[in-house]
Amino acid sequence: NADKDLDEQMVFEEFVNYLQDHEKDLRLVFKSLDRRRAGQIYSKEIVESLQDLGVHISQQHAEKILQCMDKNGTMTIDWNEWSNYPLLHPKENNIPEITLYWKHSTLFDVGENLMVPDDFTTEEKLSGIWWRHLVAGGGAGAVSRTFTAPLDRLKVLMQVHGSSSNNMCIMSGLTQMIKEGGMRSLWRGNGMNIVKIAPETAIKFMAYEQIKRLIGSDKETLGILERFVAGSMAGVIAQSTIYPMEVLKTRLALRKTGQYSGISDCAKNIFRREGLGAFYKGFIPNMMGIIPYAGIDLAVYETLKNSWLEKYGTKSTDPGVLVLLGCGTISSTCGQLASYPLALVRTRMQAQAMMEGSPQMTMSGLFKQIIQTEGATGLYRGLAPNFLKVIPAVSISYVVYENLKMSLGVKSR
Repeated sequence: NADKDLDEQMVFEEFVNYLQDHEKDLRLVFKSLDRRRAGQIYSKEIVESLQDLGVHISQQHAEKILQCMDKNGTMTIDWNEWSNYPLLHPKENNIPEITLYWKHSTLFDVGENLMVPDDFTTEEKLSGIWWRHLVAGGGAGAVSRTFTAPLDRLKVLMQVHGSSSNNMCIMSGLTQMIKEGGMRSLWRGNGMNIVKIAPETAIKFMAYEQIKRLIGSDKETLGILERFVAGSMAGVIAQSTIYPMEVLKTRLALRKTGQYSGISDCAKNIFRREGLGAFYKGFIPNMMGIIPYAGIDLAVYETLKNSWLEKYGTKSTDPGVLVLLGCGTISSTCGQLASYPLALVRTRMQAQAMMEGSPQMTMSGLFKQIIQTEGATGLYRGLAPNFLKVIPAVSISYVVYENLKMSLGVKSR
């Protein structure tokens, strides 16, 4: 982390910069834990602050941690004790490292921007770190979505055209796409999928911050339930605003060669033939899918995080890249699995007008038709390519995210 020019040597200036950056990070965490603004941290504040981050420890555990840092026997931690402890005991369990490692570990793009946003402290907002994290996350999402776009388009085709009579598999679907439009056709709809990242992320972040204020919490970091409520509401607001882009993405992914010349041509055709209401087809199942996705994703992630900390937290504060990626991948997969039937019905409602002779069915009508003709498994068509893209999407977005953070001047842990 200290070797900024990557020459595998550390000069004195790099060492000083590393210590200064580390001290800034420690001061941010100290201020967030010092809830009374007394310049000292009490064991109760440690328990409450970690609970807000989803890390649950007992009062006795907090007192043991405090005793390790408390050098003058006051049963409180002042700034000097706080800042010196990680330097003198780098491998021991300490609160600063736990919070720093896990805090921004959910900014991995898996193609679904439905997860609960991260919290940023006042200092992070004033220093501009928050927008650097968001920009890095957006850029990482654009790259990972482009790499996994063929699997995403295949998922949409299987959701819309797959049936008991047309049992499309991964290989036959890819072959069909290439045969119809060549290799470039594998990326149809990807342009709109990337374009919608910026407005959706910005709107969700702003809505999340406003909802936090409406909830009435004066805490910089919300508890798990508060994060779920605020995150779900922010997701609803963001999705409501950019939903026409979701419809355009589906229509562009399903288009035949030469059907539309681009995004604007597709939008004009939809408006001229179907009216403004067409841009909100499938809106209700889309909104309904936000709550199970966000709730399960957050709950599973926090459960996995706490399980790791309980088992290994006393040996090491650094969970490592594989643990962070693993927790994010598993939680996202569980969230997608719970909301997938709603996502499938949404996609079919968005695409109904493109299918000649197909009746325009409601959400409940589509559910009944799918279950009657295909059984419950029909609600999970396209799940295989959807799951296949999760691991490469998370891995690619993490690598790009870390590199973009460094380019923007945000130090990696």
